[in-house]
Amino acid sequence: MNAEIIAVGSELLLGQIANTNAQFLSQELANMGIDVYFHTVVGDNSVRLQAAIEIAEDRADFIIFTGGLGPTKDDLTKETISHHLGKNLIMDEYALTSIAQFFQKTNRVMTDNNRKQALVLEDSSVLRNDHGMAPGMLFEGPSKMYLLLPGPPKELIPMFLTYGKPMLLDKLRTNEKIISRVLRFFGIGESMLETQIEDLIDQQSNPTIAPLAADGEVTLRLTAKAETLEKAKNVIDDTEAKILARVGEYFYGYDDTTLIKELFHLLKAKKWTIACAESLTGGLFQEELTSLPGASNHLKGGIICYTNEVKERILRVRKETLENEGAVSEPCAAQLAENVAHLLDTDIGISFTGVAGPGELEGKPAGTVFVGISMKNAPTIVKRLSLAGSREANRMRTVKYGCYYLINRIKEITESSI
Repeated sequence: MNAEIIAVGSELLLGQIANTNAQFLSQELANMGIDVYFHTVVGDNSVRLQAAIEIAEDRADFIIFTGGLGPTKDDLTKETISHHLGKNLIMDEYALTSIAQFFQKTNRVMTDNNRKQALVLEDSSVLRNDHGMAPGMLFEGPSKMYLLLPGPPKELIPMFLTYGKPMLLDKLRTNEKIISRVLRFFGIGESMLETQIEDLIDQQSNPTIAPLAADGEVTLRLTAKAETLEKAKNVIDDTEAKILARVGEYFYGYDDTTLIKELFHLLKAKKWTIACAESLTGGLFQEELTSLPGASNHLKGGIICYTNEVKERILRVRKETLENEGAVSEPCAAQLAENVAHLLDTDIGISFTGVAGPGELEGKPAGTVFVGISMKNAPTIVKRLSLAGSREANRMRTVKYGCYYLINRIKEITESSI
């Protein structure tokens, strides 16, 4: 089965809100084995919506509509689909009662147009709305299926997960089990990673391999189908092993994890503490780490050393280093990492110094960055980066590279001590 998602709402076309519903639904449908080939966005206009429906019917078995189920005149999804399919709109008494009870509970007057929200397509299966007013509905035609969902994500997501997804799985009537796994990579570009596994992608059928680049990272989504979950898992395991044999040095985790989460898990497992000296990142590393519950057990603190005065007076970077090598240098990064760890008595010290941009500093171009890592009973290392991007992108990528280098350093030292 292949699907098309039609999002209805002029606010989407005006850029007032993002179409996050389509993203959510595509992910869910992919995991169910339903291929989404097209996303369409159409404004609050019945003529244009009618045209969009006709186009979708020529190329999709399953059409999902989001939005346009509300009480106002511009909410016209149900009416347009009703006219198109030649089906009447009938009152759903359960929905009408729920809407009336809402107005009673909030001591508000229920206007006539709110009754419109309880209308559903005749012969459709109704999806209750436990977080709003307008119900959803699933209509099965002779050759197509139509799913109507409300626009607000707080209503759509629970409605789909609670009622829509089980209903669809039942109608698919398949014994196939479908599972997905996301492999996350850092330090390698999408084009390079794809080149390394190009033959595996070209040969894909089951599992499928879907690359995606975002925020300086690359992910591969592996999706497999089989008679049992165990067989599907084995198919994915086999493909993952082939992929990691080629690009495993860049792999850092699965599914929804992040570099900062993986670093935190390592610190937790080792019961180690960390301190930070941040120049160009301005506290961004600490902000990321402190967003995780339990961070106070491992992050003792940090110093934002944006000026040379703070680097020298507080973090004791040698004056001759700043005069001869500069703040954006390997010696400065090393001293910052070592001295912040000593000052705050931690197992690890990490430092970030460099040129975020847009202009150069100390004769060094924007994107020149040094990351220092100091660990007890181990030599200090400094990694140099040459980044290309906006000021904010350079700062964020610096933090990610810091996490990546530190994860690898902890693993390296752990393995050498075994």
